[in-house]
Formats: sequence, C-alpha cells, structure tokens
Amino acid sequence: MVDIIFRRTSGFPDTNCLPSLGELLSELKAPFGRGDRVGIKLHWGEEGNHGFLAPDYAREIAQWVMDLGARPFVFDTTVLYSGGRRTAEGSLKTAAEHGYTEAFLGCPVVIADGPDGRDVIDIEAGFRHFDNVQVASVVDNAGGFVIFSHFKGHLASGFGGAVKNISMGFASRAQKQRMHADVHPTLIRDKCTRCGSCIDVCPVSAARFASDDYPVYDGEICIGCAQCIAVCPEVALEIQWGSDNLVFQEKLVETAAAVWRRIKDRAVIVNALINITEECDCLPGDHAVIAPDWGFIGGYHPVTVDAESLAAVGAEPIDNAHPDIPWRRQLEYARELNFTADC
Repeated sequence: MVDIIFRRTSGFPDTNCLPSLGELLSELKAPFGRGDRVGIKLHWGEEGNHGFLAPDYAREIAQWVMDLGARPFVFDTTVLYSGGRRTAEGSLKTAAEHGYTEAFLGCPVVIADGPDGRDVIDIEAGFRHFDNVQVASVVDNAGGFVIFSHFKGHLASGFGGAVKNISMGFASRAQKQRMHADVHPTLIRDKCTRCGSCIDVCPVSAARFASDDYPVYDGEICIGCAQCIAVCPEVALEIQWGSDNLVFQEKLVETAAAVWRRIKDRAVIVNALINITEECDCLPGDHAVIAPDWGFIGGYHPVTVDAESLAAVGAEPIDNAHPDIPWRRQLEYARELNFTADC
C-alpha cells in the first residue's frame, strides 16, 4: 500500500479545490466498508474564527464514505477554553453557524465526548509522560475513521496537522488539561494596556486585576489552555513553560500514539494544505496566511502525512510564525516511540 498520495490544487476559498480532494479520496484504500459507522474527525472552527475549512470538504468526504456503503458522521470533542466549543450544546451551535449541519453534510454531526463530556474511556499508553490517556469512547465505537486536518500554525505546537487533530481532537477535557499543564501566561508589563481581555476570557477565573490594575495569574488555578495568550491584543503575554517546552510536544505525540495504536487498522489520513494561517482555527478572528495553498496530502499514518505536509510547505513559515516553539521535537519523539508507518 502506497503510504502517501499528493494532490496539488488552487483556488481557496471556494469549492474549486473539491475536484482535487475527490481525486485523492478515489486513490485511498479505505480500511472500512459497507455498513461500517465511520467518524470523520475534523475542526469546524471556533466561534468568530474565519480561517476554518468550508464544510464543502467535509461533505465531499462524507459522500465518499457513503459511496463505499458506509455510514459517516462528523465529530469533534469539547474544549478547555471559553468560547463557542466549551460545551456540547455550544459546539454544535458553532458548527451549525459555520455550515456543518446534517442537512448540508448528509450525515450526523456529533460531539464525541458526549453532552456532558463524560463519554470517555481510559486507554493504555505506557509512555514517559502518560501511562494511560483518556479519550472519547468513539475510539472504540466506530468501524472506521477519516482524520481530516487543516494544516496550519499553532501558538504552542508550532504547527497543527494530523497528530494534533488526533491528540487534542480525541482527548477528553481532563486529558487536554494534562497535556496543557505546563503552559502558563507571563506578563510583559511594558506592553500591557490593562484592557482586561485576558481576565474576560479565562474559563476558570485564574486571571484578575491586582491593586495596581495590572493583571496577575494564579498558577494554582490556571489550567494551561493558553487562551489569554492568544487573545491579548497587545501581545503582552507569552507562554511560561512550567518545564522544558519540549514536554508539550511530547505529550501531544504520546496521546496521538496511544489513540493511533487503537484505530490504525481502521483509519486514513487527509491533510488540507490550504488557507495555511498563522494560528489555529481554535482562535476567533482573522489570522495571517503564512504560506501559499499547496493542496491535499493523504496517507495511512499521521506522522508520515504531517512530515510530508511540512516538507511541502517548508519549515520557514512555521519558524517565522512561532520562532520559539520546538515543533521538530514532535517528529523526533514519534521516531523514539516507534510511532511511525513501519510500526
């Protein structure tokens, strides 16, 4: 089985890319078939975000799955931070506002960790940071998966692709917090205008104004979601890593590796290298495009597809957008864990 399939394209944002995606899908060997319930893992964008992928691509994938005789559903999980995806109800509302509806897609839209975030299971990991990881029970309840990822930048992981989509995307809220545990804000006082954005956005009230009207952050309460860092209009906050900032990269990889071990015989991977923005679709607003549209890359292992995506885009856009993030550690650590296409 050929591990990587490339499809170049152009013409974002509209449906001009759909033929290229359709051609790629036609070349993939699906490890699922008639009657199987197949989850399409994707990101429909945070409330107010303008960089997310149009639902046309998800519909194209859903149609491909249906043509195989399988039963698709689109899914994501709830998140730690405030905004439109913190609760199942809010996330489904955001999905609908962005066009991800059953009526348009032709298949159900599901919050995989359930209406209360408790539809989760623990699975074995056996790695340096995690003996086990907690993920949505869909990992065992679907007959197949299409991991469809929008390749782009990310303020904590440097880039986001298939590994991050599997890791954060399948993780329970508790597992997300375990991965983010070493990420905390630190204030650059001479940049701060005391606008209070960081205080307003904090989901656990870890940020507050001190007596001198500058914000302070309670590290005992902080859950490390980094949303305050992302929304600061003056870039007056930066990540303070509680330990070596390589640890976050390793935790992402460990969680993804544990999930992949569970689903690898039932899954295919597709990365969309279009509208490659500086920041994740998790953040509201418009974000700068850092690289030209490249197309779609499909395959059968998330690390391989991410590595090929990075080779296509180049390291320079990621390094320029996030110069202090050791994102290369993800690929190195995956090899150390034997989380590769050969294993």
